[in-house]
Amino acid sequence: MPVPPPPPDAVARVRRFNRAITRAVGALNTSFLDRGRPLGAARVLNAIGQGRSDLGEIRAYLGLDSGLMSRLLRGLEAEGLVATAADAQDSRRRVVHLTPAGAAEFAEYERLSDAQAAGILATHPDPGALLAAMDLIGSALGRDRTTLEVCDPRSPEALRCLQAYYAELAARLPHSFDVSLSCDPQAEAMMAPHGAFIVAMSDGLALGCVGLKGTDAGYAEIKRLWVAPAARGLGLARRLMDGAEAAAQGLGIALLRLDTNSALPEAIALYRATGWTEIARFNDDPYPDVFFEKRLAQA
Repeated sequence: MPVPPPPPDAVARVRRFNRAITRAVGALNTSFLDRGRPLGAARVLNAIGQGRSDLGEIRAYLGLDSGLMSRLLRGLEAEGLVATAADAQDSRRRVVHLTPAGAAEFAEYERLSDAQAAGILATHPDPGALLAAMDLIGSALGRDRTTLEVCDPRSPEALRCLQAYYAELAARLPHSFDVSLSCDPQAEAMMAPHGAFIVAMSDGLALGCVGLKGTDAGYAEIKRLWVAPAARGLGLARRLMDGAEAAAQGLGIALLRLDTNSALPEAIALYRATGWTEIARFNDDPYPDVFFEKRLAQA
């Protein structure tokens, strides 16, 4: 079914936003943040400073064509800020790193960018509302670049997701939520070779998580599925569940179970829509009141 065109005032509002943000961040300035080079060159320097070294990866991350990428890189090389070389393991690949001067310039960009961000937030009497709007826009525009990464459930990104998940449960469940009273899985149970913990990452920001908890009872459990409010409705919960199921299959797990609460109807709808079957209670956790299982096809 074709998507109907947006009303004219919606188009005008989007274009107003584009002009406002372009001006606010100085995207059209020939000297971005007054450092003597335009935004494109600064973004390449930032990508390298953030740990990206493969030229193809940097070009894909920034959405640059090869010609523009080459010109920007040559400019940074001429300034003595970066150096390129053949990859030690694959001479066909080119890698790049910051020189000491480049590292200092990267640090200065970070300082100025942090100050610019603080200044933008200060323009509104409710910075939290402004951040929420930014998160919504960033999640929508970055939808195709959100990646699923297996990580330690004790990592900072995982813990941020889990704390937000616990806070939401406390607000939504009829009798609040205390993680110390639930059947909280040990971190080791959600790490190889027993299970996995997956975090959805969008340009350095964690947007969601899910855990695969191994057990010795003939099945594994899906735990702690959560998606940030700004990223809901974009298919991320389904992607996380697909990722958890794929991780289970990779570990040779054939049967999955999960529990949830009837105060979370959107989660229940997702499970029913993706092949989960409702079953009788299988644990003594005081919080869930709805239980599911799913048998996985084995390769």
